[in-house]
Amino acid sequence: MSLAIVHSRGLDGLSAPEVAVEVHLANGLPSVTVVGLPDTEVKEARDRVRAALLNSGFDFPAKRITINLAPADLPKESGRFDLPIALGILGASGQIPVTALDDYEFAGELSLSGVLHPIRGALAMVLAAGKTGRRFILPAESAQEAAPAADAPLFAAGSLLDICAHLCKRQELPQCAASPLDDNTATDDIDLADVRGQSLAKRALEIAAGGGHSLLFSGPPGSGKSMLAARLPGLLPPLTPRAALESAAILSLCGLFRPERFSQPTFRSPHHSASAVALVGGGSVPRPGEISLAHEGVLFLDELPEFQRQVLEALREPLESGRIHISRAARQSVFPAHFQLIAAMNPCPCGHHGDAGGKCRCTAEQVLRYRNRISGPLLDRIDLHVDVPALPADALQQLPIGESSATVRARICQARERQQARQGSTNAKLPVSQIERYCHPDAEGLALLKQAIVRLGLSARAYHRVLKVARTIADLADSRTLRPEHIAEAVYYRRFAKD
Repeated sequence: MSLAIVHSRGLDGLSAPEVAVEVHLANGLPSVTVVGLPDTEVKEARDRVRAALLNSGFDFPAKRITINLAPADLPKESGRFDLPIALGILGASGQIPVTALDDYEFAGELSLSGVLHPIRGALAMVLAAGKTGRRFILPAESAQEAAPAADAPLFAAGSLLDICAHLCKRQELPQCAASPLDDNTATDDIDLADVRGQSLAKRALEIAAGGGHSLLFSGPPGSGKSMLAARLPGLLPPLTPRAALESAAILSLCGLFRPERFSQPTFRSPHHSASAVALVGGGSVPRPGEISLAHEGVLFLDELPEFQRQVLEALREPLESGRIHISRAARQSVFPAHFQLIAAMNPCPCGHHGDAGGKCRCTAEQVLRYRNRISGPLLDRIDLHVDVPALPADALQQLPIGESSATVRARICQARERQQARQGSTNAKLPVSQIERYCHPDAEGLALLKQAIVRLGLSARAYHRVLKVARTIADLADSRTLRPEHIAEAVYYRRFAKD
């Protein structure tokens, strides 16, 4: 038979549409033609496949070979089509039984020796393939990555020869079992007890973790802002299976997924020189940016005013909607972006504005210009604004060791459980239609909130965010009602936006 069809998967945003690799052998001058909107990496598969077949002991047909990647309007990129192309040539030339290809899907990059290399997006492809019922064969490393999402049988292969032996029923490939969820949320040796003092900042960090709120630290260099932010993932509860799969699928698109951290929230910290495309995603073939890689996890922006203005403004929409819509001339993609924003900044360009020692060398105009690099609408979307003062070096040794991450995480998990039982989501994700129902304060608390709105000039968005933060404070205190002390503390964390 001179025609073979091999099933594979492409990538289109977070989805993995099916791609049929059709290989036809015809008489004529020997040539290999790849059609179906392939990019340069896919076209180069001709040389990789030829060398892999010959070095694996197979014959490369001296015929006119046409390879069609259907559907033709879907752009094809990366080396994941090397394996299905090679198997299609072997099936069309009769070197392996073509009927054995019908029940499988394949993806993998071939080396010149026939050994398989891992590919990006394996987990997203296996998730999509599970709906068809076909079995999937992947490189060993990619199969291990995709195992948590395997609904259908998943096989790990080391080389082209191993797959051909499996298809010819000479030697079975090892089947990957679904990996159990890892509920261990400990993040290396990072512990909140390492941070001495800064009780207010620690309290704000606990509130942010308890309700999934965004947080901005402001303080001089060396006061512990980055140290505090790095300890937030260790305070968060394990991801639910659904959230873990969504996060893992996005990380898999960029080759960043680590199976041993499957249920742990991600922590992304891009440098302040990052572009808008690096942060929100994009490219001719749209790929996720940092905000999507931080989906269901933490995005930490250190030195916030040093980011370009257009980069920071790109955060405004996903902070509200939890997703990012990337539009290009020929393609559009939607990536989820439910991330928890943690930011840090200095109070002025030299970093010492407000210090008791009078070290600041900045003029009032310089301080104002520095703070104005962060727009009011973006600040309005950040729930908690906290000052982190510098501590004297001699006081660090005298301060007692605070609570460990495990102790604080236990309180946070209890608060999160109350939120899930009450409304099915964290307080930060509450829609406006449910805020009045679940975050309504008592009469005294409502009067205090109205007074704060008038004095601070809070926007309607800030009003809703104060209520949600107050609801989290009440949950941490195991209080069913929002009392004045909860409202007062939540309002206290809005001061920086009005300084």
